[in-house]
Amino acid sequence: MRCEDARPLIDSYLDGELDLVRTLDLERHVEGCASCAPVRQSAMELRAAVRRELPYFRAPQSLQQRVRAIAQQPAKAAPRVTVLRWQWIGAAAAVLLVVLGAARLGENLLGPSQEDLVAQQIVAGHIRSLMANHLSDVTSTDQHTVKPWFDGKLDFAPTVTDLAQSGFPLVGGRLDYMDGQPVAALVYQRRLHYINLFVWPSTGVRGAPPSSEKASEPASQARAQTREGYNMLHWNKGGMTYWAVSDVAADDLQSFAALLQK
Repeated sequence: MRCEDARPLIDSYLDGELDLVRTLDLERHVEGCASCAPVRQSAMELRAAVRRELPYFRAPQSLQQRVRAIAQQPAKAAPRVTVLRWQWIGAAAAVLLVVLGAARLGENLLGPSQEDLVAQQIVAGHIRSLMANHLSDVTSTDQHTVKPWFDGKLDFAPTVTDLAQSGFPLVGGRLDYMDGQPVAALVYQRRLHYINLFVWPSTGVRGAPPSSEKASEPASQARAQTREGYNMLHWNKGGMTYWAVSDVAADDLQSFAALLQK
């Protein structure tokens, strides 16, 4: 892919509108292009600033529940009502449509959240590692071999845990690029399935190691989602961000994450 082909697609990529093949092609180009990478980063920062600074109005949960409850009610014979009452109901419905439409318009204008964008990159990175037969830069089942390999290659030291006795043997590790920064990708195996575990600091300052306070923080509740048929889990622990992705069963991935969160 050339720069003139890639740049018009960056906004669509950030909106999650590209298919998987074009997403992977664009990411491969941007990661190796000194001209297009800043364009993507600037667009991501602009979207983040818009989300952070501009007011956003969402229909209250109670209102959404009432609308759904009304929609699910069985049809009844229309009672005799006055014209005035029907006019009031019509006006209320119009106001409701405006509120819901404005909320929907706000979501469309702002595009996907930062977490959605990162999740999209995580899935693409996992698929790319399988398609390119590039699961690891250092292949070893020994955590004491994999962990030192990252020294000097990253500004942080990822925790590497041996989970072989629990049914998740370590395969190796590699460098990857997510959320605008280099990250550690640790590879585990569950029977015939591979699990990519992406790790990077969640301090908010790129390249900065976790503070002493962050390093002792407990693990947050893992958030689960499914994209392109892959199960994903996302949590924070000890000042680090963790994303696990695989085509293993959701229960297996939950067990994997629970082991790492201990």
